[in-house]
Amino acid sequence: QVQLGESGGGLVQAGGSLRLSCAASPRTFSIYAMGWFRQAPGKERDFVAAISGSAPIYYADYADSVKGRFTISRDNAKNTVYLQMNSLKPEDTAVYYCTATDRGINRLRLKFSNEYDYWGQGTQVTVSS
Repeated sequence: QVQLGESGGGLVQAGGSLRLSCAASPRTFSIYAMGWFRQAPGKERDFVAAISGSAPIYYADYADSVKGRFTISRDNAKNTVYLQMNSLKPEDTAVYYCTATDRGINRLRLKFSNEYDYWGQGTQVTVSS
């Protein structure tokens, strides 16, 4: 059974940085796309970033609200995806969920949560003003 384990959340002041990690197991799981969504209290789960493809060609997509501040990357050897978050703002406060699929989804569909098959438990990110 595929499992996703997130780490790296925490409390940070506005303007600071955090790096989230998500490792997929078992290591034999062949990931096509991995991504991050977030959900703030009382709001829907929103797309943050995703990365898809096969080595050496990958495609990354970002929500407009995080473009230029967040960077998604992956390490295939570790079956892990990372989300580097810089210049954090209080409105970035949310539970961040890692997601993945081994199906070849269209890059235009990366921002839709129903395209993914596996989800992590979430990690809390809190940005203080």
